[in-house]
Amino acid sequence: MMPKTVMIPKAVTIPKAVTMLKAIRLDHTVFALPFALAAAVVAWNGWPLGRTLAWIFVAMVAARIAALAFDRIANLRLARKAPRTADRAPVAGPAGTRWLWALLLIAAATYFLAAAMLNRLCLVLSPLVLAVLLGYSYTKHLTVWTHWVLGLCLGLAPIGAWIAVRAQVELPPLLLGAAVTFWAAGFDIIHACRTVRVDRAHKLLSLPARWGARKALVFAAANHLITVWLLALFGQAAGLGWLYLLGVVVLVPVLFWQHRMARPDNLPRMLGASFAANAVFSVALFLFAAADVILISSKMRI
Repeated sequence: MMPKTVMIPKAVTIPKAVTMLKAIRLDHTVFALPFALAAAVVAWNGWPLGRTLAWIFVAMVAARIAALAFDRIANLRLARKAPRTADRAPVAGPAGTRWLWALLLIAAATYFLAAAMLNRLCLVLSPLVLAVLLGYSYTKHLTVWTHWVLGLCLGLAPIGAWIAVRAQVELPPLLLGAAVTFWAAGFDIIHACRTVRVDRAHKLLSLPARWGARKALVFAAANHLITVWLLALFGQAAGLGWLYLLGVVVLVPVLFWQHRMARPDNLPRMLGASFAANAVFSVALFLFAAADVILISSKMRI
């Protein structure tokens, strides 16, 4: 008797997995990860142990995958219609939805495991953090404050990294988390200027959809001014020195360039420039913070 051939569902393929990873935009982790690393380095007053850094990285990546997978599930109907999300269409079918749910559950379990491996406080707070990350998917249907909720999702990263190192909540990470919140809200407002017509057509709430791109860009600029102020306060509260403050000053032109590229007559071409500006801003801030910590530590040893 011939054994039955085991049929692998068409949904379970490597191309499908690649499509899924593209749909959740894992590359955008570069926005929040440098801030988390900066918080960890400052909290440790040096380079943290490899084990701690590894679990921080696992927690961040897993949390992002869970949040983005849930967002794709919650907004599949809109993703099929909106030109900006047309690249997500291949995962919009029933098989794609099952993949997304599986990805969400695996990522959430990995995230909780990483939190448990860090310390007790991380584990206790992890459900609240995940609730914020998942809840963001519905805020665009409820309030124009959706930009700041997205900002909070990124702002929780440095707070969590600090807690992972010190197992306690302190003022410096709260200031850094607030800075990241306003920074991310600012660039999200800029991005939303590109989709005003689509957002209005589908009754999605955003500042540009409600007040227009020109007024919204003023709000984005105000958010980034607050960001610079909060970054300076973080440096003072964390005991950082002149090198970190120099980094904050040096990065102001990066924000200015992003806003210059986001002119109402240039919105269709500004997305790539905005992505580059955000990556430069976050990575450079981490490098200046880490260099400042190293400089202070070397002086203390002399």
